[in-house]
Amino acid sequence: MKKISIIFLLFVSAIYAQDETKKDSINFIDEVIVQAVRVNSDSPVTHSNLSKKEISKRNLGQDIPILMNYMPNVVTSSDAGAGVGYTYIRVRGSDASRVNVTVNGIPYNDAESQGTFWVNMGDFASSTQSLQLQRGVGTSTNGSGAFGASLNILTDAVSEEVHGEISNSFGSYGTRKHTVKFSTGKLGMDTERRSLSGVEVSRSIEFAGRLSNIYSDGYVDKAFSDLKSYFLQGSYTDENTLIKALVFGGKERTYQAWFGLSADELKEDRRQNPYTYDNETDNYQQDHYQLHWNEKLNENWSTNLGLNFTHGEGYFEQFKSEKKPEDYANLVVATDGSRTDLIVRRWLKNDFYVANFNANYTSEKLKVISGVSYSNYAGDHFGEVIWAKEFAENASVRDTYYESDAAKKDFSLFSKVTFNLSEKLKTYIDLQGRFVNYSTVGLTSDRNAISVASNFSFFNPKIGFTYKMNDNNSLYTSYSRANREPNRKDFELNINVKSEKMNDYELGWRLKTDNIKVSANIYYMQYKDQLILTGDIDDTGDYTRENVDDSYRLGLEIDADIQLNDKISIRPNISLSSNKIKDFSINRDNTTTFLGNSEIAFSPSIIAGNAFMYSPSDKFQLTLLSKFVGEQYLSNTETEASKLDSYFTSDFTISYELETNSIFKSIVFTGLVNNIFDKEYVDRGYTYLDTWTGPTSFEVQGYYPQATRNFLVGVTLKF
Repeated sequence: MKKISIIFLLFVSAIYAQDETKKDSINFIDEVIVQAVRVNSDSPVTHSNLSKKEISKRNLGQDIPILMNYMPNVVTSSDAGAGVGYTYIRVRGSDASRVNVTVNGIPYNDAESQGTFWVNMGDFASSTQSLQLQRGVGTSTNGSGAFGASLNILTDAVSEEVHGEISNSFGSYGTRKHTVKFSTGKLGMDTERRSLSGVEVSRSIEFAGRLSNIYSDGYVDKAFSDLKSYFLQGSYTDENTLIKALVFGGKERTYQAWFGLSADELKEDRRQNPYTYDNETDNYQQDHYQLHWNEKLNENWSTNLGLNFTHGEGYFEQFKSEKKPEDYANLVVATDGSRTDLIVRRWLKNDFYVANFNANYTSEKLKVISGVSYSNYAGDHFGEVIWAKEFAENASVRDTYYESDAAKKDFSLFSKVTFNLSEKLKTYIDLQGRFVNYSTVGLTSDRNAISVASNFSFFNPKIGFTYKMNDNNSLYTSYSRANREPNRKDFELNINVKSEKMNDYELGWRLKTDNIKVSANIYYMQYKDQLILTGDIDDTGDYTRENVDDSYRLGLEIDADIQLNDKISIRPNISLSSNKIKDFSINRDNTTTFLGNSEIAFSPSIIAGNAFMYSPSDKFQLTLLSKFVGEQYLSNTETEASKLDSYFTSDFTISYELETNSIFKSIVFTGLVNNIFDKEYVDRGYTYLDTWTGPTSFEVQGYYPQATRNFLVGVTLKF
């Protein structure tokens, strides 16, 4: 209670001194929306930024995680192998369920699974103004706590001028992307006179939108993706106010590729798909409604209100062979001994409400951001039998064989203070209280009873210092505490699963000159009861997790941006790490085997990347991108049989903008060759731990092959 009181006092102090008088001020910028979850270049938080211009160079249909592949300590993958459809990201070895994602400050991670499903927002990169990836705990203000990173996305800014774009791209494996964008630009309104300030204020509105369709057959056989999406925005601005209303979402249909290939299948034909049923597909639609109101009260104070409603609804369809009728509520009759074939659809319908409010104070030496965030999730899980060789007498098509309701409430209260202790030393303090209630009752898809009613109260303090050595060099250090609740799958596997705790220590150095920028940092992430990936997957391709008592991630990250001359620049990065479970043991058949300090699964000790850019003019750029990912284990047993080989890949991009004097302002030609050296590589896999009886008997059960050399080309007409 004492911790909560401290946070409450900071919050009250931050909103108490509001001045009712509005003064003339500069126009608001869209970044106000995310200032509570983003950090500045001199903050004691390890981070990287990606601008709209950088994103556009490779935005030819692949999902956001793939576009982030060359950022420091990042590993990405996709089910279909070509970067379209279901895609994944890991940061510092932590999977996407531990990466806190916000869109305009609104939590995007699924409340129950904690995962991020980019397939539901196809071509979202085309509506992204910028993104910031904070490695480690980061700010993690709204939504689920970050245990690997925080990814903050800002959607398109308000456009000053009217414009439009038509983009089309085509490439390997039948991949194509079609995008239409428009903006009315700022449309002026009548001026009004402020009675308090006596200053005339110009007002304007803007409307913008996007429609997209992405399709790909996939590198893996039959693993097609059909993604339709939209983005609409309306805004109102004056000297003190920015109001934005956004509606965006997408509808996806993808063929399943979540089961990998065995070693023999990989050698035989690495593009084959073990699924044979024609409609083994995932079908889901997700729609987001956001309202943001930013108000500048005076030269020092501003506020931001964010509201969100998200509705999702869909199913995946599966053919089941030789199943027991009792596993499907005896809705079907056994036609071959005690088993039968059938087709099921497993549904998820959910609603997600969010309300954020921030009050911000900024002066020359002091910055305070305080706020509250509340979210309410309601989800309905159920499965239905849509076909069987023979239904039971009292059953019919679409009868449900399992159902469970879920609800999750998440409330957080935070305050962040940045102030100068001296001319060279800046301090950052961030205190957050987070309170979570999760409940679910009913049957799981395996028809096991589930009943959860859990409450979690977390206090997450952060403190950091930045020391400016001189005009070019600075040092920073920080300590962050993070707590995180289990997800739905964790409760299904173990009703007594524990929440996780982490202490994150960071020490970094930044160099900035006219031609060279270098960032180097050491991190130590110490976990208690970390929920680690076991290497096993469930029947929907999700990795299972279990608590381990004591574990850590220790690493060094270095990245640079070096301008060799006015035409050539390089951006290298490298990450070296040690990721260990202390005193790890595994229990099988009532026998416990102690493995000592074991390597954490899916945590390569070396990740390196580089971008070599040649720009003979502002309109023409050639880029060679390279990525190396070291060896990694697919389980925590550290046996050679579960080791995945290292791999090195390179991509090549070309971008040229041709200015015209006719109908179009310019025409942009873009080309991308992925994996130019035609490397056959695997970046993920899985193994079932119940097969483990010792290092010599343990085998990887599935590999996910990624695409060999492939290309995409695109043309964008700007007018």
